[in-house]
Amino acid sequence: MAAAQRIVIENCSIATVDADDTEYASGYLVLAGNRIEALGAGTAPEGLDGVVRRIDATGHLATPGLINTHHHFYQWITRGLATDHNLFDWLVALYPVWARIDEPMAHAAAQGSLAMMARGGVTTAMDHHYVYPRGAGDLSGAIIHAARETGVRFTLARGSMDRGEKDGGLPPDFAVETLEDALAATEATVREHHDPSADAMTQVAVAPCSPFSVSTDLMREAAALARRLGVRLHTHGSETVEEEKFCHELFGMGPTDYFESTGWLGEDVWMAHCVHMNDSDIAAFARTKTGVAHCPSSNARLAAGIARVPDLLAAGVPVGLGVDGTASNESGELHTELRNALLINRLGAHKEAALNARQALRLGTHGGARVLGRAAETGSLEAGKLADLVLWRMDTLAHSSIADPVTALVFGAAAPVTASFVNGRQIVEDGRLLTVDEDAIARATRDEARRLARIAGRR
Repeated sequence: MAAAQRIVIENCSIATVDADDTEYASGYLVLAGNRIEALGAGTAPEGLDGVVRRIDATGHLATPGLINTHHHFYQWITRGLATDHNLFDWLVALYPVWARIDEPMAHAAAQGSLAMMARGGVTTAMDHHYVYPRGAGDLSGAIIHAARETGVRFTLARGSMDRGEKDGGLPPDFAVETLEDALAATEATVREHHDPSADAMTQVAVAPCSPFSVSTDLMREAAALARRLGVRLHTHGSETVEEEKFCHELFGMGPTDYFESTGWLGEDVWMAHCVHMNDSDIAAFARTKTGVAHCPSSNARLAAGIARVPDLLAAGVPVGLGVDGTASNESGELHTELRNALLINRLGAHKEAALNARQALRLGTHGGARVLGRAAETGSLEAGKLADLVLWRMDTLAHSSIADPVTALVFGAAAPVTASFVNGRQIVEDGRLLTVDEDAIARATRDEARRLARIAGRR
């Protein structure tokens, strides 16, 4: 077998985000095929065979690629709507629009969402897609195809809803599935697309939407399905005070107790948001190793509140970062969430001790890998791990006078991405995607947004 081709990156600062938070003021990385072969301080070893490229990364910071743990790609074509609403009012306003999406819309919206994240340093993305209107086409396939085109590592959280308006839910009845159809379609998606291997570029999770759009039967049976198939579980949890009230009124208990009663706590589960959690809720997540996708910008946009991230971390709960849908975080970028997570959490009870720069970077990298169940393969820069990494330029006007590069990345303006590698393949160069045409995606998403608005009667 021929030796793997090597790429050598030298003369950069390196934040490995390994267990010891090892950093190098000036170091090197050697990529061999789709793996990190070696890294360390100084220059790369002499005499390496098969070196096809050397990158002088002077003035750059190398970090693990960012990992997004919660998103709704379809919302890319409904940005800027209901901007002054809380979560429930926002959902009521937008569900009738989302219920009209079809396959071309889903593909274009996924392309837009993925492109925006990838050009900003995301190497692993996920999409929680739960709107499957009748006759809309192969929405899951369209989303997975867009991820493959972009070149990012990807988890599709195949969502579902079976509680429509007639059953007291928020979505229109024609936009929900039956219990049987939701389970069957989810299982089919897992069997067709999920890759359980360590190098997997596509994985699938089982992901009913939320307690207020999903029946208890679907929650229970989805958990059983995921465990039978050996895949992870994802849903929304404890996002708002209205959700807390809803759960008490409908189920006679709070969200965390409800999730535990339906089999939805465990190390194979992660929840989005988790804003309104008391000490016993946090203890339950810690005891069961249930993960959290923290979405600071979306939580602020919808006035949901401030998640207790320092307390979750102190208890040992796995926590990653999420963009959330771009109808509640119009920028669609994850690297800005590093800064927002730090700043917003400092408004909470822990004040300036809430998070520091390195903790924020860990949330967006290794923390996300833990939440997605992939920390053995990605999320830190270590020999043997997948070659998913980013070179951030730190010698421009925006960052050159900030002494510490990690502080510059987190506290400073959004840093330019000079290069982003996924699975050893470069997908971004000087802030532009190498895999897809950004301008063509911009046109397609604009056209599909206008088409959706016409169909939904908004224009």
